[in-house]
Amino acid sequence: MKGRIEEIYWLRFYGCLAVFLFHLILRIEDNYLSHLTLDLVRIPLVLGTPIFIFISIFLFSARYGDAVPHHFLANRFKYVMVPYLVYGLIYSLAEYVRVKANGDSLGFTGHMIEYLVFAGWHGYFLIIAMQFYVLFWLYNRFRLWHWLPSGPGLVIGALISMGYWGYFRWQGLEPPGYLHWIAPIGWIYLFFLAVLLVSAYPNLMKRRWFRGFANPAWLLATVAGIVLFTLRGELEYSSKETWVVPLFIFSALWAMRWLAGRPAPRLVKRVNEHSFGIYLAHPLFFSVVDFATWQVKVPLWLYASALGVVGMSGSVMLNRIVNRSHWGGLMFGKRLYVP
Repeated sequence: MKGRIEEIYWLRFYGCLAVFLFHLILRIEDNYLSHLTLDLVRIPLVLGTPIFIFISIFLFSARYGDAVPHHFLANRFKYVMVPYLVYGLIYSLAEYVRVKANGDSLGFTGHMIEYLVFAGWHGYFLIIAMQFYVLFWLYNRFRLWHWLPSGPGLVIGALISMGYWGYFRWQGLEPPGYLHWIAPIGWIYLFFLAVLLVSAYPNLMKRRWFRGFANPAWLLATVAGIVLFTLRGELEYSSKETWVVPLFIFSALWAMRWLAGRPAPRLVKRVNEHSFGIYLAHPLFFSVVDFATWQVKVPLWLYASALGVVGMSGSVMLNRIVNRSHWGGLMFGKRLYVP
């Protein structure tokens, strides 16, 4: 597929800000207050992590199709797993020092396994992405679309993912770290959705199924149901919930229709450039704000503003600095090339 896909710039921009704001709201709830309004705000923000995974498969499917280069997996492993290990070590060591400084007991080996092996930090999405790169390679290398086309795969995958998240919520299971989060079962719908849309792109509007399900009525009905359950206090808020599956599918279909032909402005592209670094680094700078306000009580508006400004500017600055060298970008998140 040739040419730039402007819709992806918009989606990556939204996904990056969604993850950033979701974690910012969690800090506010942990340190200040929990309120129904914050729960309502979190509803659209849970789409951040699924967007990252969706975009990865969409772009590689659009770029390579079934002609996946032989070095594909090696390159993906390098640019995904090296930052996972680097940031995983940083976050795990910082948490270990914090816990020990408070006088609490914490085993070093068990703690490191929790973070790095069981992906017990927000970079768990990198493990998910790497698994889907392997699936993408297998799907094309062995022409698995002959046995499971993307259309039926999306329907089956959505049902499997909804059942998977529903089972863990219903049973109240809590495996160590984020072990059940990184299993690809709960995210399989994203793979088939991406492959399906690429197979029909750029003639999406000519496809009857797309015009039907991209109708905003489906999305509005889904959101209305989610808001109703929110008002009744019956939902949990994360990207790992049953209700996120239909919300993401209808949101993605509507967005691809609405954003078609809309060039991304400069601000959107600049955030795209640093999106990987923002994903990975923003909790570091949130912690800087928490440390600065540890002994000083500040009003909520000032705390939230500081999180936003320091978290975003610090992440962008760090991404610029580390990408002055190839190894810096490899270790701390490569800066994307956006023309």
